[in-house]
Amino acid sequence: MSETKPAARPLSPHLQIYRPMLTMMMSILHRITGAALYAGILLLIWWLVAAARSDTAFDTAQAFFGHWFGRIVLFGFSWALIHHALGGLRHLLWDTGRGFDLKTVEWLARANLIGAIALTILLWVIGYGVMP
Repeated sequence: MSETKPAARPLSPHLQIYRPMLTMMMSILHRITGAALYAGILLLIWWLVAAARSDTAFDTAQAFFGHWFGRIVLFGFSWALIHHALGGLRHLLWDTGRGFDLKTVEWLARANLIGAIALTILLWVIGYGVMP
């Protein structure tokens, strides 16, 4: 009787030989920003509940968000929100069956990253411009 050899199957690429690509990093970042938005929503809920509860509770929340650390948290939250929203628009385009050629995919990934940074900075510049 002859023994049968198992079929030669290709091995999945391992992380050691994977070359990180922008689109892969953007996919990971999209998931991270989605998870970060959960924490940001909890902070928004805290602020709203504090506003409804009492002046003291609201002053405490305002003190946190007015502190330099709180402003960094708010900046990060606004960037995550804008980045995730732009990524959602990119995925919506893909849901229509468009934008799958490699040049467009790469362009959309770069536009998502640059757009999120630019829009976040613009939002904060405008926000500080209208503050009394």
